[in-house]
Amino acid sequence: MRFLPTDEQSDFARTLRSLLGAAPVPAAVRAWADGDAGPGRALWSRLARTGLFALAVPEAYEGAGLLPPELSLGFVELGRAGVPGPVVESAAVSVLLAELADEALAKRFLPGLAQGEASATLTLPGGSPYALDAEAATHCFTVSRAGELRLSGGAGEPVRSTDPARRLSVPPAGGGELLAAGPAVVRAAEAAGRWARLLTAAQCLGVGEALLASTVEYAKQRTQFGAPIGAFQAVKHRLADTLLDLEFARPLVWAAALSPRPGEVAAAKLAAGEASYRAAMTALQLHGAVGYTEELDLSLWLRKARPLRDAWGTPSACRAEVLRSLTPPRR
Repeated sequence: MRFLPTDEQSDFARTLRSLLGAAPVPAAVRAWADGDAGPGRALWSRLARTGLFALAVPEAYEGAGLLPPELSLGFVELGRAGVPGPVVESAAVSVLLAELADEALAKRFLPGLAQGEASATLTLPGGSPYALDAEAATHCFTVSRAGELRLSGGAGEPVRSTDPARRLSVPPAGGGELLAAGPAVVRAAEAAGRWARLLTAAQCLGVGEALLASTVEYAKQRTQFGAPIGAFQAVKHRLADTLLDLEFARPLVWAAALSPRPGEVAAAKLAAGEASYRAAMTALQLHGAVGYTEELDLSLWLRKARPLRDAWGTPSACRAEVLRSLTPPRR
């Protein structure tokens, strides 16, 4: 097993980081929060040209194959840049349709998702009851506990989120086009849920890294008692602890991407989600009162940390999954 990305994978991540670093992502996030998806869609199109969304689609449907390591590296960069939209859900829908192996459905939806021409949101049993960005997504999929995959008509009743750029809504009850049903849908939904949890863990890692980098820079600039606050031992220890949290989470995310079994994915999500949230608390504390202001771009990442920590697997749900994976089966 390899424990570091290959040169090709690292080059892909650097390409995404360069693209996103040159793009007006904070402005797109603020527009998305206000209901204007135009700048976000433009950013989505630029990301699609790198082949990012094709990494969750089989080659037979204009994709690059199901490649969780490469996709996870990409989603770290999405989290670092704070990209808005149902990126995780679109990838999860691609996996669901690929696992379902229904030729007609795959041809209908997968090429558009691979090329970034379409986006999708998804709700699954055991996941959040709310659909993310349903009004902005091209397709809205739901899987019921009875194993029915449906294409719903769009957004339902809106629900407030801690992060204004995560526009949640209650999926319309029943109705919608029935696409498939039965055990095959249940199995495909389980695979899609694992991928969603893995990619959210990768996003959390990127968000935590962005928060730490911003806080380190601020600690170099802000002075107190005639010295930068970064020179104080207590601040150094807080930043070092945050770095350790993120660095311990990183190999778990990479291991889960290489072997996306339920226990490994849950461990990665737990570690990355908690590390990101602690990075947010450190950033808020060390920035002081200025950290609360909406005008500061830092707030865009601060607001993401808690919702992403709980999305596609709360800490308690992930701990329970890890324990189940460690418990030997009864004979």
